Amino acid sequence: MKSLALLAWALLFCATSLCSWPNVASDSAAEASAILKWKASLQYHSVLLSWNTSSRHPNAKTSPCAWFGIHCNRADSVRRINLTGYGVEGMLHSFPFSSLPNLAELDLSTNEFYGIIPPQIGQLSKLTYLDLSYNMFTGQIPPQIGHLIHLETLHLAGNQLNGSIPREISRLKSVTELALCGNRLNGSIPASLGELSQLVSLLLYDNFLSGPIPPEFGNLTNLSELYIDTNRLTGLIPSSLANLKNLNVLYLFNNSLSGNIPPELGNLESLAEISLYKNNLSGSIPSSFGDLRSLRLVHLYQNQLSGPIPVELGNLKYLVDLELSENKLSGSIPASLGNLSNLEILFLRDNRLSGSIPNEIGNLMKLTVFEIDHNNLTGNLPHDICRSRSLQNLTANDNHLTGPIPRGLKNCTTLQRVDLQGNRLRGNISEGFGVYPNLKFIDLSDNELYGEVSSKWGLCTSLQSLFIARNHLTGRIPDEIGDSHQIGILDLSSNHLFGEIPKEIAKLTSLLHLDLNGNQLSGSVPLELGLVSNLLYLDLSKNRLSNSIPETIGNMSLLFHLNLSFNQFTQRIPIQVGKLTVLVLLDLSHNMLSGEIPTQFESLQSLVVLNLSYNNLSGEIPATFEHLRGLYSVDISYNQLHGPIPTTQAFQIASIEAFRGNKGLCGNASGLPPCTTLSNKGHNNRTLYVVMFPLLLVASLSISSIALLFTFKKRKKVADDERQSSAGDEIFFSISSFNGKILYEEIIRATKDFDAQYCLGKGGYGSVYKAELSSGDVVAVKKFHQLHTGKMADQRQFLNEVRALVDTRHRNIVKFYGFCSAADHSFLVYKYLDRGSLGSVLGNDEESKKLDWNKRVNVVKGVVHALSYLHNDCSPPIVHRDITSNNILLDLEYEAHLSDFGTAKLLNPDSSNWTNIAGTYGYIAPELSYSMKVTEKCDVYSFGVLALELIVGRYPDDFLSDLSILTAERIPLNCVLDQRLSPPQPEVENKLEFILKVVVSCLDNNPKSRPTMHVVSQLLFDRI
Repeated sequence: MKSLALLAWALLFCATSLCSWPNVASDSAAEASAILKWKASLQYHSVLLSWNTSSRHPNAKTSPCAWFGIHCNRADSVRRINLTGYGVEGMLHSFPFSSLPNLAELDLSTNEFYGIIPPQIGQLSKLTYLDLSYNMFTGQIPPQIGHLIHLETLHLAGNQLNGSIPREISRLKSVTELALCGNRLNGSIPASLGELSQLVSLLLYDNFLSGPIPPEFGNLTNLSELYIDTNRLTGLIPSSLANLKNLNVLYLFNNSLSGNIPPELGNLESLAEISLYKNNLSGSIPSSFGDLRSLRLVHLYQNQLSGPIPVELGNLKYLVDLELSENKLSGSIPASLGNLSNLEILFLRDNRLSGSIPNEIGNLMKLTVFEIDHNNLTGNLPHDICRSRSLQNLTANDNHLTGPIPRGLKNCTTLQRVDLQGNRLRGNISEGFGVYPNLKFIDLSDNELYGEVSSKWGLCTSLQSLFIARNHLTGRIPDEIGDSHQIGILDLSSNHLFGEIPKEIAKLTSLLHLDLNGNQLSGSVPLELGLVSNLLYLDLSKNRLSNSIPETIGNMSLLFHLNLSFNQFTQRIPIQVGKLTVLVLLDLSHNMLSGEIPTQFESLQSLVVLNLSYNNLSGEIPATFEHLRGLYSVDISYNQLHGPIPTTQAFQIASIEAFRGNKGLCGNASGLPPCTTLSNKGHNNRTLYVVMFPLLLVASLSISSIALLFTFKKRKKVADDERQSSAGDEIFFSISSFNGKILYEEIIRATKDFDAQYCLGKGGYGSVYKAELSSGDVVAVKKFHQLHTGKMADQRQFLNEVRALVDTRHRNIVKFYGFCSAADHSFLVYKYLDRGSLGSVLGNDEESKKLDWNKRVNVVKGVVHALSYLHNDCSPPIVHRDITSNNILLDLEYEAHLSDFGTAKLLNPDSSNWTNIAGTYGYIAPELSYSMKVTEKCDVYSFGVLALELIVGRYPDDFLSDLSILTAERIPLNCVLDQRLSPPQPEVENKLEFILKVVVSCLDNNPKSRPTMHVVSQLLFDRI
C-alpha cells in the first residue's frame, strides 16, 4: 500500500509539472517580450546583442535567462538584472516594472541613464537590491519607493535628483544600505529615517540638504557608516548620536553646523573616523575623545574651536591622521601627542598655540607631515624631529622659533617640503642641511641664519623652489647651484653675498623667478643669463653690478618684471629691451646709464611701471611713447632729458617729482612749462600736435564727466656711499569726487586699520573690507598682501587690476574709485555692492529664491554686455580670465557687475599672448591646458559655465563632465532648471531655452567654434 501511495503521488506530481510547463514557458516569453520593448528605447550597445529572440539572429536565445546581465530563478523567471558599468544609455519609462514580478535585484549603476525614476518602480514588490547610482537621473525620488518593503539596499548616489527625501522611505524597514549622495536633494532630512532600524550604511553626502540633523538618528543603533557631509545642514550636532554604539565612520564635514561638539560622542567606542571640518563649531575639543581608542582619523579643521588641545588625545594609539588646523586653539602642544606611535599626519597650523614644541614629537616614528605654521610657538625645533627618517613635510613658518636648525634634518633624506620662514632661527646654514633627493620646496627666509650658500643644494635634483631671503648669508653663490636643473624659483635676496653672478645659473632652464636683490654682487651680468628663456621675474637691484646691461636680456621674451635699479650699470640701454613685450615693470633707476631712451620701447605694450630716474640719459623722450597705452606710473627724474613729454596718461598725471632734475622738459603736466616752441631737434611733424594738445586736453576734460586726479608722491633718501630707496614710497591715485590723501586716511579710519570685523572675505592675494566713509559713501576695499615683500604673484595681481580698471567705464563693471600702493598698505577701492557675489546668493536657499528667473536673465545679459565691452570696445582688448559666480557682484536691484581683474590680460595683437594658466578651476577653457595662449574665447567658455550655473542654481559639474554629449536638444530645459524656484512663465521659459542654446555653443571644446561675446550680445539683444 505504501509503495502504491508513493507511485500515485509521483504520477500526480509529474502530471502537475507537465501541465505547468507551458505556463512557465509562457511567463518566460512574456518577460522576454517586455524586456525587448525596453531595449528598443535604449541606445544600441554591444552588451545587449544577446537580447534577441529572432531565429535569424546569430546570438538569439528564446529565454531571457541566457541573455547577458540577466539571471533567473529555478522557474526561469527573471530574478536579477545587472548592467553595471557598461555605458548603456536611455530612460526607464519603458522598463517592464509590472512584467517582472519576481525581480529581486536591479543594478543599473554607472551607466548613462537619464530622465526621471518612474513611480511604477513601486510595482517591483519583491525587490531587495536597487542600485541606480552614478547615472544622470533627474527629478525627485518617487515616494512609491516606500512600497518596496523588502528592500535591503537602495543606492541612488551620483545622479541629479532634486527635491526633498520622501518620508515614505521610512517604510523600508529591511533596508541596511541607503545611498542618496551626490545629487541635488534639498529640504530637510526627514526625521522618519530614524525608523530604519536595520540601517547599517547611510550616505546622504554632496546634496543641498538643509536644516538640522534629526535627533531621531540616534535610533539607528545598527548604523556603521553615517555620511551626511557636503550639504547645508545647520544647528547642533545631536548628542543622541552617542547611542550609535556600532558607528565606525561619522562624516559631517562641509556644512554649517554650529555649537559645541557633544562630549557624549566619546561613548562611540567603535568609531574609527570622525570628520567635522569646515563647519562653524565652537567651544573646546571634548577630552572624552581620548576614550575613542579605535580612532584612526580626526578632522576638526576650519572651525571656531578654542581652548587647549586635550592631553587625552595622546591615548589614541591607533591614530594615523590628526588635523586641527584653522581654529582658535590656544595653549601649548601637549607632550602626550608623542605617544601616538602610528601618527603619520599632524596638522596644527593657523591657530593660537604658544609655548615650545615638545621634544616628544621626535618619538613619532611614522610622522610624514607636520604643519604648525602661523601660531605663536617659541623655543627650538626638536633636535630629533626627523628621527623616524620618514618626514616629508615640515611646515613651521610664521612663528617665533629660535635656536639652530635641528641636527636631525641633515640626514632626513625623505624631505619633500620644508618651510621655516618668518622665525628667528639662528646658526650656520652651511652645517644645518644635507642632500635631499626628494626635496621640492624649501623656504628659510626671514630668519637670522648665517654662513654660505652650500654647494649641496645643487645635488638636490628634485628641488624646484629655494628661498633663503633676508638672512645674514655671506660668500659667493656656488657654481654648483646650476646643477639643480628643476629649480623654478631662486630667491637669495637681502643677504650679504658678494662676487659675481655665476654663469652656471644659465643651466637652470626651468627658472621662472630669480631674485638676488639687496646683496653685494659685483662684476658684469653674465651673457649666459639670456639663455634662461622661461624667466618671468628678474630682480638684481641694490647690488654693485657694473658694465653694460647685456644685450642677451632681450631673449627673455616672457619676462614681466625686470628690476636692475641701484647698481653701477653704464653705457646705453640695449635696444633689445624692446623685445620684452610682456614687461609689466621696468626699473633701471639709480645707475649710470647714458645715451637716449630707445625708440624700441614702443613695443612694451604691457608696461605699467617705468622708472629710469637717476641716470645720465639724454635727448628727447621718444615720440613712440605715445603708443604705450598701458603705462600707468613713470619716473624719469634726474637725467639730462629735454623736450615735450608724451601725451599719454602716465605722463600727464605724474607729479613734478617724476620730471625734476632734467634740462628742459615741457608739456601739459603739473609743474612743467608748456611747450610753445619746437624742441631742439625740430620735429616739424609734431609742431601742431605739441601746440594744440594742451588746448584739446582741456576741452576733453571739461566735456568728460569723470576726471582723473593723480597724486604721485615719492620720498627718496640717498646716502653718501650707498644709494638706497626709501621704504616709505607711496603712490595714490583717485577718481571722481574723492581726494587721494583724504580717501586714504578715511579708509584707514573706517576699517580701523583693516580690522577683521570689517572683512567681507579673503582670497589668495588679499582680503576685501567694507568701509563707511564720513561722507556717507560706502566703498569696498580690496587690500593686497604687502607688495614690498617681493611676492611676484601679488605684485602682478595688483598691477594687472589697476591697469585693467583705470580706463574701463561700463555700467556692468564694478565702479573703480582708485588705488594706493605704499609700504604699509596696497589696496584698490571700489563701489560697495550690497548683495555681494552671485556665488553667495546662489549658495543660499533663501537668497537664491529672491533671484527669480527674470533677474537671472538680466544677470546673463549684464555679464554679456560687460564682456563684449572689454573684448571689443577697449584698446587693447581686455580678457578677464576669471569669470566665475564669485566675481559677479550684485547691487540692490540684482544688476550684475563684473569684478576682480587681478588675472586680466591686455591682448597684444603683435604677440602670441602666451600665458600661464590663470583663473578658477572648473571655469577655465580646456584649450589653456595645452596651448597656453589666451584669447577672448577663453572668457566665452567661462561665461558659458557661469550662465549654465545661473540656470541650474549651482556649479554645473554634472553637465560639464562630458561635453561631447552636451547639446541643447539633449538637455530639456525642465531637466536643468533650479528646483528652488517656481517654473518660469512661458515668455521667460522661451528666453531661458534660447540662453541654453547659446550656452552650449559657448562651451564648445574648439575655441574657433565658439561665438564671440559681440555675437552673443547681438543675439540676446535681438531675442531677449
